[in-house]
Amino acid sequence: MFRLSSQIEAILYLKGQALDLAFIAECAGCDRDAAETAMMELMDDYAHRDSALEVVETPTGYTLQLRASFQALIDKMIPPEIGTGALRTLAAIAIKGSISQTDLVELRGSGAYQHVQELVEVGFVRKRRQSGSRSSLLQVTDKFHRTYELNDLPILQVAAVSKDLEESTPIDLATIDPDGVDLPTQSG
Repeated sequence: MFRLSSQIEAILYLKGQALDLAFIAECAGCDRDAAETAMMELMDDYAHRDSALEVVETPTGYTLQLRASFQALIDKMIPPEIGTGALRTLAAIAIKGSISQTDLVELRGSGAYQHVQELVEVGFVRKRRQSGSRSSLLQVTDKFHRTYELNDLPILQVAAVSKDLEESTPIDLATIDPDGVDLPTQSG
């Protein structure tokens, strides 16, 4: 049979969130005092390990988590959550290759200002002041390409671009080849 601290470690791992001692004791089938003693043993064990993980007490309970010294790895490996509107704005910037913020706002609407700010903060978009212009030039960053595993995006040739991508006619990607040249379509 496993030690109680090992069983608690498994519970923390499986739940993947902060848990209070009462819940941990219930899951482990022991009383609260035994769970607390085993938790202290587990925390001490992790404190003396050369491990990427640690057991910490938070305001909502105990959790098994990656040590703070691995934050750069977290940022690199796990893409940040961005909203649908910001994701569509990011797609527009990526498809264009580079676009002035003025043109982007014309294409996506005034909400694009907030989307750009969010995308710059998470490191997916670079914003540079254009000389001789009040508008900034927007481009996707290397982090965007690494996160979405894209090296080159085909240039999509669209005859007419709607004011709002959400209202535009969907593009049939099957008719676009990797070089960005429209392929002939069969009429049916």
